[in-house]
Amino acid sequence: TEVRLVQDNGQPAAEGEPGELIVRGPQVMRGYWKREDETANVIKDGWLYTGDVGVMDSQGYFRIVDRKKDMVLVSGFNVYPNEVEDALAKMGAILEAAVVGVPDRNSGESVRAYVVKNPEFAGELTKEAVIAHCKTLLTDYKVPKSVVFRDELPKSPVGKILRKDLKSEVKTEFAVKSK
Repeated sequence: TEVRLVQDNGQPAAEGEPGELIVRGPQVMRGYWKREDETANVIKDGWLYTGDVGVMDSQGYFRIVDRKKDMVLVSGFNVYPNEVEDALAKMGAILEAAVVGVPDRNSGESVRAYVVKNPEFAGELTKEAVIAHCKTLLTDYKVPKSVVFRDELPKSPVGKILRKDLKSEVKTEFAVKSK
């Protein structure tokens, strides 16, 4: 089995830099059953493009950092939601958080954080406090431009936060705004 990390232009990602995980070998699928169009999207020159974004360390070990379809593109820069969510998780006032991209007239997309307040936190949690916290840990373009507080986040039956449901809400919200 061969495994590589590649940039969007197909060039190899440098050690320590994120790239899409691609694989090929005898156990990799040949394609989707009766879905040639979908197969062409994920298999190129014999390589299966997994949609996973990973980083390879100096010893050749891979670490998955996010899903390519969840990436937020801010002024041409890639923002991986897991990185922003990790920064948010370091704020004791936040119980859980999810990050998605929202349309932005100036930058194409901007980062939005959906936040559930930690019930054990006695103080008031504000958008400004969340953004200030993120500014201490993240590059400017990765800092959420909007923060939405929720009592709970959508989850799968096994408790995984469903970003796709939040993205669907964003799509509906911005479709209404554009009318």
